[in-house]
Amino acid sequence: MLGRAGSRSAAEEQATLETQLHRVALGDREAFDEVYRQLAGPVLGVARRVLRDPAQAEEVAQEVLVEIWRTASRFDPNRGSARAWALTMAHARAVDRVRSADAAARREARAAELMVEPPFDEVVEAVEAHLDRERVRRCMEGLTELQRESVTLAYYGGYTYSQVAHLLNSPLGTVKTRLRDGLARLRDCLGVGG
Repeated sequence: MLGRAGSRSAAEEQATLETQLHRVALGDREAFDEVYRQLAGPVLGVARRVLRDPAQAEEVAQEVLVEIWRTASRFDPNRGSARAWALTMAHARAVDRVRSADAAARREARAAELMVEPPFDEVVEAVEAHLDRERVRRCMEGLTELQRESVTLAYYGGYTYSQVAHLLNSPLGTVKTRLRDGLARLRDCLGVGG
């Protein structure tokens, strides 16, 4: 169904995107052009919201789009939409960039204060960051599909509750309930006080 002449519905865009991702997994460059057309703007938007630095956001967006090209075969439509998959990847990459910058700033500050302190162990930090991501991933898997999709769109995709409701074609109150319940389950799973 076309809303405006020549435009596609969100469901049709999503189906097209998933089809194109499958073709990208097979090495189809033209399909990647379509994936790029649909995702470059939203990926850059997520990166900009997290990083606030346009140059770094552009770098992250480029890295994510290259990653989509390389890992399109890993996309699983049973775990969520193609758009959510790409935006989650963008959010994670941008957050990693922020964490890396924060860690570098902390390392520099410690080094300046205590020049005799033993060198910073980057391996330990990388392992800890990986373990944190794995804990969050496991906890996200414990959510219902509807909760997971709502949380992913709102917190990884950067959408407002109203936008999430529109994207999921659900009432705003239902989305708020899913988010509240999903976040409570995540908090309990991660052992975070609230």
